[in-house]
Amino acid sequence: MAHKIVYRELNDFSSIKELMQVAVAKTPDKTAFCYKKNGEVVEVSYKDFYHTTQALGTALSHRGLTDGHLACIGENSYNWIVTYLTVLQSKGVFIPIDAELPQSNIEHILEEGDATLCFCSQKYETRFMESENKLENVKYFICFDREEDEGRYLSYNKLIAEGEKLLAEGSTQYAEETRDEYAMKLLSFTSGTTGLSKGVMLSEHNIVACIKYGLQVAYVYDKTLSVLPYHHTYEAIPGILVELRSNVTICINDSRAATLKNMLLYKPEHIYLVPAFVDVFYKKVWENIDKQGKTALIKSAIKVSNGLRKVGIDVRRKLFKAIHEAFGGNLKMIVCGGAPLRAEVAAFFDAIGIYVLNGYGITECSPLVSVNQREFNDPATVGVKLPCVEIKFADVNEDGNGEICVKGDTVMLGYYKNEEETNKVLEPDGWFHTGDYGSMNDKGQLLITGRKKNLIVLKNGKNIYPEEIEDYIAAVPYVKEIMVYAIEEDGQEIGLCAEVFLDKKAVEELGVEDIAGKLKADIKEACSALPIYKQISKVVIRKNEFVKTTTNKIKRQAPENKTLDN
Repeated sequence: MAHKIVYRELNDFSSIKELMQVAVAKTPDKTAFCYKKNGEVVEVSYKDFYHTTQALGTALSHRGLTDGHLACIGENSYNWIVTYLTVLQSKGVFIPIDAELPQSNIEHILEEGDATLCFCSQKYETRFMESENKLENVKYFICFDREEDEGRYLSYNKLIAEGEKLLAEGSTQYAEETRDEYAMKLLSFTSGTTGLSKGVMLSEHNIVACIKYGLQVAYVYDKTLSVLPYHHTYEAIPGILVELRSNVTICINDSRAATLKNMLLYKPEHIYLVPAFVDVFYKKVWENIDKQGKTALIKSAIKVSNGLRKVGIDVRRKLFKAIHEAFGGNLKMIVCGGAPLRAEVAAFFDAIGIYVLNGYGITECSPLVSVNQREFNDPATVGVKLPCVEIKFADVNEDGNGEICVKGDTVMLGYYKNEEETNKVLEPDGWFHTGDYGSMNDKGQLLITGRKKNLIVLKNGKNIYPEEIEDYIAAVPYVKEIMVYAIEEDGQEIGLCAEVFLDKKAVEELGVEDIAGKLKADIKEACSALPIYKQISKVVIRKNEFVKTTTNKIKRQAPENKTLDN
């Protein structure tokens, strides 16, 4: 069958306000959000959600608090999302803060981002009270769990009640607020896998373009489970705003540990995840299959099913019903981004009847650049580009890989108060240098090779992207985490070290005395298809997990992550 890129028309909004109005007009009584409170599931309609944002916004506007930089920190919650959409519809700038950062980093972002207001949950209110002398630029802290106002600490619920009263009296002050669509609307501080975070400035035009053109390429179903941290643009824009525009019911996951339990409760049809999450699901499924002694049976069933699909017969959801039930029974699609995804993982989920659509994005591009489509899916790639962007490759090497450069409506304004760093990555004509290497296949799908900063250049001149080799080693079932880096001698990179953290439970079940010897042999086997210069010459087993960002990416530059450097 000939390949075909399918674009869908979508042009019924040009601002976040219009997005909300379109969504509410289309399905006012449909459930917009589900979340657990005191052990019970609460459902909120589109109409009621929109009204709450109007009430909160009206109270803030009448107090003169919307014309500034409004920050928010806390666990994923319904209140977090209300705050987010309230600020996006105002004339203010929203600053989402990673809830897992150390207090010093949180304070740095509030100061560096010129925050004038900060919404927070109780945990962070306590911290701010202990260090408020350092945060004099923050006029008020609006606390989700506070009942009464106390100096600079205001009650979130009282503000909403205040706004309700003003709306009842006919106030339209907040509803009439406007802001230049090309001015900064979202200030998102990057996770900093290779250094200190920088404030990425995104305009409303950037955000709207990502939603509008993302939906021209991708498709979402009727119900989702919202899992990833809300401060991250991948969840905040594709995972929340795209869903709202599509009138999806968003079920809020109350903790990472409860993800599978909540899938059984809410029965989502699609979910946004990072590869580390998908890999955990994959390994858990096979672990359960192995325990039941059904490994050979399932592998045989997959072969039979794949054969039937070639002649137009699809029995995947019936044949693998037991596996589907573990994910709630209705899961049809996993949208995956943030890092490379192993092809065998995507192939497995596809084989049992769940689409895995791998995509590529970066915060500086709002964050979506490309995504696979159900009708045109190749998990070895990160899909087709959004129609609003151009892609070119700089400094292409002998293997045909070059640095991915992006230009178009989703590219950021720059880094906040950091012209030097902006000029390093953003050309005057609008081309943004992502720092990622890749190429385009003959079908128009983007392939990612690795990060420019991670590139290893051996003394023989060969270029190696560690991510490629890590992908092979990750297939070893008892390897939980992996990082490949160069072995240096006299300032030259002479070989490769694979440092791994093992799955202790899986190792125990193996019952092997010489696990180091087995690991070396299994890594050699896993990498056997690679050329000699990409072979691992040293293997290190870690006692502890790698230091990671809150989106589960290993911090490659952290000194404690390289045993050979210690």
